[in-house]
Amino acid sequence: MAGHRQSKKRRYITWAVAGAAVVAGAGIAAQTSMAATAWPAQKTFTGRAFDTCTAPSLSTMKAWHTGFYGAAAVYVGGRNRGCAQPNLTASWVKSVSSLGWKLVPIYVGAQPPCQSGSNPEKLTSATAASLGATDAADAVARASALGMKAGSAIYLDMEAYDTTNTSCNDAVLTYVRAFDKGLHAKTYRAGYYGFSSSSAKAIATATDKTDLPGNLWYALWDKNNTTTADWPWGSTQFTNHSRGHQYMVNSKESHGGITLTVDRDAWDAPVAITG
Repeated sequence: MAGHRQSKKRRYITWAVAGAAVVAGAGIAAQTSMAATAWPAQKTFTGRAFDTCTAPSLSTMKAWHTGFYGAAAVYVGGRNRGCAQPNLTASWVKSVSSLGWKLVPIYVGAQPPCQSGSNPEKLTSATAASLGATDAADAVARASALGMKAGSAIYLDMEAYDTTNTSCNDAVLTYVRAFDKGLHAKTYRAGYYGFSSSSAKAIATATDKTDLPGNLWYALWDKNNTTTADWPWGSTQFTNHSRGHQYMVNSKESHGGITLTVDRDAWDAPVAITG
């Protein structure tokens, strides 16, 4: 996500190293810790979305509401969140939602113990389960405070790491499962952002799917606006509006006379429930 947690140069390096070294029906059935009743109907968006480090101002969101993009991803919290969010308030969420924007909440939680670089919060095998639960509670509290209601999807951001490191990968999956169980306990849907060569691959190819997210947002920078043609895994996985694809990064573009540098996403997955 284009310098959102790491510099772009740094993210390309970690991605390269790692590569070398749901909806309310099917989604709920696949996520074993989700309650069978009392779930709000899912809000799904299908179309083009963008993500950028700091949520844009309301005036920018008004200018950018031209029809090219229909959704925007926003960083609701996490100790590893890379940018301040002066615009991201409950009032902003209400206002941009009234314009017609759909919002994709991202939470930048603990990162893998084998990931290169330093982060304010890293998980370990010993702390993975407790951190996952704590971070889930924080993610729900922050999303709720912004007016993102129960039934919303929250996407856990996991950056690239060496998935061939078994102990590291096992710790990540333990953390993700605890995070997802925490979301489900509060009636929030679980989503996950990661790289098709590493962190997303770990979720998609895990043998045990118990408590893993039902919605997968994969980073594959091939400039193809699709969630199907370049889907890297089995065609029966994450179907029924459960996929997002970050297909381009650092795209400098203008809409409504205002220029931003954003990452582009093809979206067919749940978003926040607001209003």
